[in-house]
Amino acid sequence: MLEQIVAERSPRTLLLVDDETNILSALKRLLRQDKYDIVTANNGQEALEALKSGPVDVIVTDQRMPGMTGVEFLRLAKESYPDTVRIVLSGYTELQSVTDAVNEGAVYKFLTKPWDDGQLRGHVAEAFRRKEMADENLRLQQQLQMANLALEETNKELDKLLKVQEERIETDEVSLRIIHEILEHLPTPILGMDDEKNIVFVNAAAQSLFGETMLLLGMKMEGAAPALEPAWDLSSAEVDINSRVYKVLTHPMGRNSRSRGKLMTLIKLTDD
Repeated sequence: MLEQIVAERSPRTLLLVDDETNILSALKRLLRQDKYDIVTANNGQEALEALKSGPVDVIVTDQRMPGMTGVEFLRLAKESYPDTVRIVLSGYTELQSVTDAVNEGAVYKFLTKPWDDGQLRGHVAEAFRRKEMADENLRLQQQLQMANLALEETNKELDKLLKVQEERIETDEVSLRIIHEILEHLPTPILGMDDEKNIVFVNAAAQSLFGETMLLLGMKMEGAAPALEPAWDLSSAEVDINSRVYKVLTHPMGRNSRSRGKLMTLIKLTDD
């Protein structure tokens, strides 16, 4: 079972690290106006403990600190919390060590001291956008995995039903009746349309989804199931039906038979 899809977190969390209290206060005062949830630490060890206390999106740390430099701290942070976006504040004298850390991937960006307030706010905002894009990509990947698993389970159920019936299949007519029965009882909504978008097949799951108060068979798609219109010309599309998101797989009929039209299979992507 997949882990729950990544959800958006609010507010966005920013960790500030500097051994000088006045600089920490200045950074916090500057960035508080952008509505971040700000956590502070006075050295690398305190910052590592802060990371254990709750999720952090972006880290901004000073480079020159006693005991552990900013780059050393960010290397450790990357190992345990690779999804954080890491920024270091550095003087030009530490440029080489910071550049090496950037090349290693431990640091996303370095900013020089003294900083420009507007530029610093802009870089931090860009770092949060980068983090949110990464979170969204992960959410979409997990959603795609869920859709693939749902399709795989549907295929397994179909295989089981076909194996139970295969010894009884002797003629094309018997085969058609058995397949029709299988599709009718699948938990996945399936609809068949002719070339004029008339509904010529609807299984029980699709009838329940679209037509609790009306019989769908024989109706036009635009009247009975208008949400499917955007998926007609696409092999795969996502649509919203009754406040739930479905992946619609559209398969043209007629390659291996004299049938004409399209078969539309709906796989639910969102939980009830």
